[in-house]
Amino acid sequence: MSIPFFTSRVKRILVNVLCIAGLIFLIASSGSGCTVESTTTTITTTTTATATITSTPPPTENITCPELIFNDPEFAFELRRTLSGVYTGEADLGECLYTASRITDGDLESWYREWYATAEHFKQAGDESLANGHIVSAREAYYRASTYYRTAEFFLHGNPADPRILETWGKSRDTFVAAASRDRVPFEVVEIPYENTTLPGYFYSVDASVQPRPLLIVQTGFDGCQEELHPYAMEGIKRGYNVLTFEGPGQGAVIRLQHLPFRPDWENVVTPVVDYAINRPDVDEDRIALWGISLGGYLAPRAAAYEHRIAAIIADAGVYDVGLNLWHGAQEVGGELAKMSRQEFKEYLLTNPPEFNDAMESVMQHSTSERWFNEQGMYVFNTTSIALFWAKYMDFTLEGSVEMISCPVLVAYATNDHFDPKGEQAKLLYDHIKSEKELMEFTEEYETDYHCQMGAFAQAFAKKFDWLDETLSISC
Repeated sequence: MSIPFFTSRVKRILVNVLCIAGLIFLIASSGSGCTVESTTTTITTTTTATATITSTPPPTENITCPELIFNDPEFAFELRRTLSGVYTGEADLGECLYTASRITDGDLESWYREWYATAEHFKQAGDESLANGHIVSAREAYYRASTYYRTAEFFLHGNPADPRILETWGKSRDTFVAAASRDRVPFEVVEIPYENTTLPGYFYSVDASVQPRPLLIVQTGFDGCQEELHPYAMEGIKRGYNVLTFEGPGQGAVIRLQHLPFRPDWENVVTPVVDYAINRPDVDEDRIALWGISLGGYLAPRAAAYEHRIAAIIADAGVYDVGLNLWHGAQEVGGELAKMSRQEFKEYLLTNPPEFNDAMESVMQHSTSERWFNEQGMYVFNTTSIALFWAKYMDFTLEGSVEMISCPVLVAYATNDHFDPKGEQAKLLYDHIKSEKELMEFTEEYETDYHCQMGAFAQAFAKKFDWLDETLSISC
């Protein structure tokens, strides 16, 4: 779900590989509510025929976030993300804190080992409860095990051949289905026709009737799986929506099993989803909303620009143009990159320059966040290098498309979102929308200022669903 468009990444770290003077990395504090002290070292990364290229890696950071246990900011954020499941009973506070206390800060193997052990523990607890006829206890244990398996798998994608990816993700999916199929809310595992294959989805119903109801379609972003969307689905059910979640190319089962990477023309993904939905008797085809989370804040508006059967969208958080940020970041560095047009910069990346890749890999050695982002990007875009991932990511732009959106749009952002400082991308999106629109800000008051309001679901759901209810004229 996190790191949707690389805004702060570009401002903090951008490689001027064509400048003979050397590589420059722009570093800025990304911690939210944390104290940062840093020291900096310089290392030589590679030598070419024309110049010795050196890089200044990110400072060694002393970040104090005692409430989240970890000093590593990426570990701290992912712990907060997992803790968000407490709101709907898909994690528990003590279980998360105890697991985190066993993890070596910044050690990816330790992260996997301990979250996996916790997941296995509660999977076994669920199995024992089920064997003894305790359905509720089994269901609740399976929900929590699913969350912990998903958390364990999060940092594994640096090696796409790692067998633990499919094993651990598969256990997360299977324990989730085991829980949801025993819940009181009617639940279906569905397959949505898509090109020459299908997309996986879950359909949640308010009740067992086939009464047509407003439909909320919820989709994740850069790194999420649809099991993580369960809290959104439950909030929709409370308010009288049937809910459909799905995974598209680059996401969840689609990238792991079908190996289909992300594509920027997301309307070609959502239109088959809408086609499927309107053929169900329990869907009111005039009241279909689409909620896109994280990178979904680009994907949902992109789809709605071309798919006009969507009656409302939530861009959470809003994203206007990934490539614009990459290109502007290059210009801020100066040197030869500053002279390039956007297209020239993309063409440069497509040459797969080794000095660029070497420099970025050097940065990744000093930053869990940078390592994860680039490894995840190569995984979900199915590329063999960082430069090629960046080149593909540059195509994710709403320029020339967003003006075609005809339905009401809610653009949300958080003031301290380290993936979109001060909501710069969200505001760009809002400014370009021509249809009915609202810009919703979340601030540090009561901790709503994290990416996608992780850790503040109660407040965020209330405000966003209130907007959606009013937009679609739903009383609940």
